[in-house]
Amino acid sequence: MVWSDTTINASEHQAFQSFFKAVDWLSEEDRKYLTAKLDPNSPPSREELEMWWKTIKSSVDNDTTYPHLSSIGIEILKKNAPEVAHTFPLSKVEKELGNLESQLGIIGQSAALTFKSSHANISTSYETKKGFETEKLTALLDGRRKPLIDEIKSVISKKEFDYVDPGNLKEYREQVLVWCKMLADKGYGSIGFPKEYGGGDDMEGYFTVMETLSYRDLSTVIKFGVQFGLWGMSVFMLGTKKHHEKYLPAIGTLELPGCFAMTETNHGSNVRGIETTATYNHKEKTFTINTPHINARKEYIGNAALHGKMATVFAKLLINDKDYGVSTFIVPLRDEEGKTLPGIAIEDCGRKMGLNGVDNGLIAFDKVTIPKENMLDRFSSVDEEGEFQSPIASDNKRFFTMLGTLVGGRIGIPRSALAASKSGLTIAIRYADKRRQFGPDGTTEVPILNYRMHQRRLLPLLSKTYACHFAMEYVTERFLNRKEDEMQEIEALAAGLKSYVTWHNTATLQECREACGGKGFLSENRIDALKNDSDVYTTFEGDNTVLLQLVAKSRLSAYKEQFENMNLFTVIDYVVNKTKTSITEKNPLIIRNTDENHLLDPEFHLNAFQYRENSILSSAGKRLKRLMDEGMDPFDAVNVAQHHLFTLAMAFIERVILEKFIEKIEQTTDPELKQVLKRLCDLFALYQIETHNGWYLEQGYMEGIKSKAIRKMVNQLCWEIRKDAVPLVNAFNIPDSCLSAPIAT
Repeated sequence: MVWSDTTINASEHQAFQSFFKAVDWLSEEDRKYLTAKLDPNSPPSREELEMWWKTIKSSVDNDTTYPHLSSIGIEILKKNAPEVAHTFPLSKVEKELGNLESQLGIIGQSAALTFKSSHANISTSYETKKGFETEKLTALLDGRRKPLIDEIKSVISKKEFDYVDPGNLKEYREQVLVWCKMLADKGYGSIGFPKEYGGGDDMEGYFTVMETLSYRDLSTVIKFGVQFGLWGMSVFMLGTKKHHEKYLPAIGTLELPGCFAMTETNHGSNVRGIETTATYNHKEKTFTINTPHINARKEYIGNAALHGKMATVFAKLLINDKDYGVSTFIVPLRDEEGKTLPGIAIEDCGRKMGLNGVDNGLIAFDKVTIPKENMLDRFSSVDEEGEFQSPIASDNKRFFTMLGTLVGGRIGIPRSALAASKSGLTIAIRYADKRRQFGPDGTTEVPILNYRMHQRRLLPLLSKTYACHFAMEYVTERFLNRKEDEMQEIEALAAGLKSYVTWHNTATLQECREACGGKGFLSENRIDALKNDSDVYTTFEGDNTVLLQLVAKSRLSAYKEQFENMNLFTVIDYVVNKTKTSITEKNPLIIRNTDENHLLDPEFHLNAFQYRENSILSSAGKRLKRLMDEGMDPFDAVNVAQHHLFTLAMAFIERVILEKFIEKIEQTTDPELKQVLKRLCDLFALYQIETHNGWYLEQGYMEGIKSKAIRKMVNQLCWEIRKDAVPLVNAFNIPDSCLSAPIAT
């Protein structure tokens, strides 16, 4: 064993010399022989080492556990020289040789396995098992929209939707347009429009189509979303009947391809600051759309570079030199032959990091005249006298109401991102289940999914994907059944989940790529396309970091309103309840409790998430108030506390996600599904608590002993979920033709 690395170091040599002097059962001849065989300057020959190896291996019983290497030596002695073994002090020999092994740093029981031909252990024997009916979980995930989902999967699995080489920009863009036209011909494009304009009056169906298409080609998803979601829905949500009748039927069939021209070079998230102008000419009953300088061009506009014939243009409304804020206008871009109209300058954004099937462009308007009726006038209009009119008196409320009608995009994008995460995880987990590497000496190699660190890499991401799926179900339902007084909360939910889910997607696909090694780097296995095409989702429909500021401000507004509506008795009640909560949550028994039932209790998980959210909310509110009481400008105060607000928004969203996951489990009646979903939910909750354990330790919410127990439980949950991992990704029911990854078959 000591010669296995071909050298004997000084400390090992000294240990042997001391050993030879100390034991009394070696003859002088034996000592000289062993000293010669253990001379650091005279290693054994390859033939001698091989002879030793064969002699030892032939004497080892694969079914016997050997506590020391000396135990194997005794076996050899008994087999080859039974008469000597009979007279030898074997117990003493085994004990003293065992002590020598310890001095040399050899763990005898483990080292003995080296000489076995084979042996079974937990890591080699653990494997995928089907603990639930995959079809039932698929049905639970798809819900009532399963027929539509299956229908779309069938469509995108056909030969006509086979992947094309994205390297040829021109051909790829044209192919994506063809695919969108095929989908429009089947009625999917207009599915969210009212029936009287050729639609299906099914906004939930639109989101379902977007998400399901995301299993195929993300350029198609975005082109589809620009045409029917942004362009079409802006006409529907911001326009009135005359616009609906004139444009929606042609938009729904893709006869009228269009754009959504909001973002400018200098203004993305700050829509209120856009500089494109729409000047009203009362005498001519027209608007003049103008780009005042190069940095006010509409930039990164999907459908603009090649195919868009019209655009919804966001511009500052000017009447008699007075600025009435942002309104929206339909502006023609190209004629029937596709030629750019006078006053319109369009530049191709060119090749991008991903989504190269979408023709993004920059648009500049040089005093382009449009008729008065091209103003989308649901929330702002110009009357017959040339005066500005709006059903909403407050400029601020009108602006946010206008943008709020477009919140659907912040639901479609994260649902698309979830589909990309599911695709990446399906590829990586299936591959990890069949890819074998290393293993105990003398045995077969082990699936890499059996390695604890590999489980740690992928399975918390899988649990988070399931958690986000149920949260997106919830926010979609809230949006579809929205009431006016709930819109601020729904917008905050949509903005927060959009940020959380798209960041999760980016992290997930990177981990999936690395977990598949070089295979994940090959384009044929599609993780590169998923990564590149969905990367922009973190800044699509609003930059994630900016959106989370919106979420935090919404939470602070609700917090402030809560106190403003309190009288003396409700304030006392609030303080008492907060005190009770603090006493309960920080009970010395609770903060140190490592009992398994407690660690896996959803009440403990939810309490921990709620405590974190409420504590950060309270401290953020107090901090901002203190800064402003000290005379700091409100803008500066918010800027100083920006990281605090970011953390608040993330805590709020994580609490909502956990809440909805727990609710889904409570609603599930199938015991097998309930069990596997409970394990996933436990992993999601404890992994997030572990992620934030620094905060919890700072707050005295738990002690180190509990933090360690949570880490250990996360490891255990990963191990338990491993056997279900492949069925769990199979439950996403992604067509193989869509995955199109050889390593996932």
